[in-house]
Amino acid sequence: MNAHDRVRRQQFVLQAEGYLELGMAQHALEALARAGDPETLSGHGLYLSGEALRSLGRFREAIEPLTRASQGDPGNIHIWLALGWCYKRVSRIDMAIESLEEALSAEPNDALVNYNLACYWAVANSKRQALGYLQKALDLDDQYRALIADEPDFDPIRTDPGFQALVRVTV
Repeated sequence: MNAHDRVRRQQFVLQAEGYLELGMAQHALEALARAGDPETLSGHGLYLSGEALRSLGRFREAIEPLTRASQGDPGNIHIWLALGWCYKRVSRIDMAIESLEEALSAEPNDALVNYNLACYWAVANSKRQALGYLQKALDLDDQYRALIADEPDFDPIRTDPGFQALVRVTV
């Protein structure tokens, strides 16, 4: 690929990124299609493709480009979070948890990753794991406490005394 083609391809990737920021996922996919062979997209292009598909609710399709993107950038927690999101929505909670565990290995003190792991472990009905990750998320950023009441993922463990004690707000 010559320099002109590389620049042109990068322009399409940047267009896709802009479209995604504007909530125009289908336009983002179209821009990425104009970038050329999807098999040769950069890691960032693959991530954008996965994010566009995820935004369109095409979770199963999003897994492949996100997985490829994660292989090229294993320290990028945004890729792992997107993968976890997609796996959860295709009823692969085991893979969702695995994806977020990968994110956690890159950023162990990220409150969002810990909170989402708490949600996924609660869906898997593993109270001990869910409570451990929720405790860490709240320790890192207590603002997540405001999300708990409306989070349906916690329904399987909501009546557990340990959960109730953890989420009780102290004044």
